[in-house]
Amino acid sequence: MSAGPSIERRRRIAVIGGGISGLAAAHRLVELDPRLELTLFEASDRLGGVLQTERRDGYLIERSADNFITNVPWAIDLCRRLGLSDDLLPTRAADRRAFVVRRGRLYPVPEGFTLMAPTRIAPLVTTPLLSVRGKLRLLAEALVPRRPDAGTDESLASFVTRRFGRETFQRLVQPLVGGIYTADAEQLSLAATLPRFLEMEREHGSLIRAMLRQRKSRSASGAGESGARYSLFTAPREGMSMLIDALVARLPAATARCNTPVAELGLVEGRWSIAGAVELFDAVILATPAPVAARQLAAVAPELSTELAQIAYAGSAVVVLGYRQEQFARPLAGFGFVVPEIERRDILAVSYSSQKYEGRAPEGRALLRVFIGGATRPELIDRPDHELQRIAERELGELLGVRGAPELVEVVRWHGAMPQYHLGHIERLARIQRLAAALPGLALAGNAYQGVGIPHCVHSGEAAAERMARW
Repeated sequence: MSAGPSIERRRRIAVIGGGISGLAAAHRLVELDPRLELTLFEASDRLGGVLQTERRDGYLIERSADNFITNVPWAIDLCRRLGLSDDLLPTRAADRRAFVVRRGRLYPVPEGFTLMAPTRIAPLVTTPLLSVRGKLRLLAEALVPRRPDAGTDESLASFVTRRFGRETFQRLVQPLVGGIYTADAEQLSLAATLPRFLEMEREHGSLIRAMLRQRKSRSASGAGESGARYSLFTAPREGMSMLIDALVARLPAATARCNTPVAELGLVEGRWSIAGAVELFDAVILATPAPVAARQLAAVAPELSTELAQIAYAGSAVVVLGYRQEQFARPLAGFGFVVPEIERRDILAVSYSSQKYEGRAPEGRALLRVFIGGATRPELIDRPDHELQRIAERELGELLGVRGAPELVEVVRWHGAMPQYHLGHIERLARIQRLAAALPGLALAGNAYQGVGIPHCVHSGEAAAERMARW
């Protein structure tokens, strides 16, 4: 009598962490192999991590990131596969520019200046943001030789000061980069955060020469912009939660287990065990912040755990305020402003949400988001709500002439939400990847490794899913 047909066991994969990276990983696994037994563990009571949107009294409130860039393909491609392409909004074209505070007044970032290099010279000559001495030092960048010890890591502050001078760093680059990374530029690794500028120095000898050459081949779509190429940014019509909801809807029923923190991972005869769960898994995608992942791997991979624990994090507070238009001394211009540390104010930046995208505030209203804290002012984050609100209102009153109390207030704190790519990050990342690769069926994902933006988080999760699906 012959034996019956054997039943092939379905592969079981766990995704730990239900933020955008974990959800992107889970969704990609479903796309690649719907037969997988997939379980997503999330410690909190909701999915999406820091991406949270609320519609209140006609205002659309984003509690963290409110858009993403499209010059890398991963987020925009995910939206296309989710059927969200028609729901993506461009930034308003009329006023794509940013401002910088100098001595209590707002001045536009020189047209064509993108983060740390200009594509046009004339706006730099006329900007009031820099002194005559500062402008001359900036323009002399073309004469600065390449760094001889190019093989060693260099901080962003050191690079910019070396090439453009201290004033350009303090008045332009530090606030623009600080608004992205909420970081201390003296510790931030240029190679890990903005490597294209390092490549410009290596290939062209000068960032000004490189940017001017690139300008000849650049599309006219960025004309008139400053600070960032705002034409490259997009946002879902009803906020970032649209992306989260679409991802969750594509997962099989009962895939996600919220309110299920994972304290520790283990290996049992080549399969992964999860503390508190009775199941064993063939593979695990760990999409938690690096300090959490360090604790989860401490028992099974102490060396990897130690490396992960060395990745620093910073936090910030976001004060969301809604005003009537008549409360402003003058109409809002641009998409917001950044504040140099040298100004010694209590805020990092202000984003004009209702100026950037349509549908963010009722008619005749304006929605602003004020950012406080970061790596250089961590003590501010834990101030009581009313104090953070008072700081935000005071600064808006002084800098924008806002009069009276806001009609909407929301205070959000993100403790340790932003990884800091400090000097040595690339070398540490190489060690982390080597140690993780030695563990069968383990992949790491998240913003702690190769990029902090939403597209990079999506790419990190999907790449981890593809590795585990092949494993």
